[in-house]
Amino acid sequence: MPSQRWVAAWIGIGSNLQDPPAQVSRAIAALRRLPRTRFGRASSLYWNPPMGPPGQPDYVNAVAGLLTRLDARELLAALQAIERAAGRERAAGLRWGPRVLDLDLLSYGPRRIAEPGLRVPHPGIAERNFVLLPLLEVAPELLIPGLAPLARLAAAVGQNGLRRLD
Repeated sequence: MPSQRWVAAWIGIGSNLQDPPAQVSRAIAALRRLPRTRFGRASSLYWNPPMGPPGQPDYVNAVAGLLTRLDARELLAALQAIERAAGRERAAGLRWGPRVLDLDLLSYGPRRIAEPGLRVPHPGIAERNFVLLPLLEVAPELLIPGLAPLARLAAAVGQNGLRRLD
C-alpha cells in the first residue's frame, strides 16, 4: 500500500560501464521523475576502485536523497526499472561484477527492513566509503537506523582510493 506520509530515502548510484559519469547523471535525472517522489539533492560524483572481481574498470558513485510516498518495495521496484532501462542485466550468481548501472536503496526513513529481497539499511553500508563519504557530503547529520550516526561510520572507513570528480 502506498505511504500517505513523505519518507526520506537515500539511494546509492554506481556505474563502471558505458561512460559511467553519464550513466550516473542519467540515473539522477530518472530519480527526479519518479512518481509520488520529490528529489532532494545529489552528492558529487566519485571514482573508486571496484570491490568485486579483479580486472574490471573503476566505478563512478554518488548518492541521492528523495522524499517519497512510495513504500519501500515500490521504491525498490522503481529503482530496478531504472536499472533495466539503462541496460542492466542481473547475472545469476555474479556479485559485484561490472555493471551499467546499480541503484541501491540505502535507507528508508528510520525503518529497518529485513525481508526477502529487501534489506534496509543496505547491507554493507557501514564498510563502503563510496557510499558513506558521498552521503556525508549531502547529509552529515544522518543517522543510519540500527547502526550509528553517519559521521561516525564515515570516519571509520577513510578515503581509501575514493577520488572526487571535479
